[in-house]
Amino acid sequence: MTSATLTADDLSHLRRCIDLAREALEAGDEPFGSVLVDADGRELYADRNRTAGGDQTRHPEFEIARWAAVHLTPQQRAQATVYTSGEHCPMCAAAHAWVGLGRIVYGASSRQLTEWRREWGLGEGPVAALPITTVAPAVAVAGPAPELSEEIRALHARQNGIEPGN
Repeated sequence: MTSATLTADDLSHLRRCIDLAREALEAGDEPFGSVLVDADGRELYADRNRTAGGDQTRHPEFEIARWAAVHLTPQQRAQATVYTSGEHCPMCAAAHAWVGLGRIVYGASSRQLTEWRREWGLGEGPVAALPITTVAPAVAVAGPAPELSEEIRALHARQNGIEPGN
């Protein structure tokens, strides 16, 4: 999908995700942030990446799925939207689908993140960068948001010690 499908509210929630990603980076984690929003647009839960301690499963999207499974009914989960600075990895996309969460809206795609890493001469991650729709084909997805990509790219560059503009 494209940003043409994103509303002003979507972009506002994505900006909150970028703030959380910045918070993660400042705490020594990879720059990812996510929020869970109910059908009325209220933020229910927010988290950031917490992998610096060595547990690489501490992605905010995975934490959202865990939280939602405990705190929301199946109907509430299906009507909720997960906003995230970067497209879900396969682990998080699977957790999202298994828990029955609704729409996903992301700022930067896995393809963008992979291309940036390649441009910077960095290796690929340990897990294939599959699109959400490959892992969870029934989940409605919107993104990336081109108007936010430079800000997200800058956070990932900073995490990898890349000079701005590279």
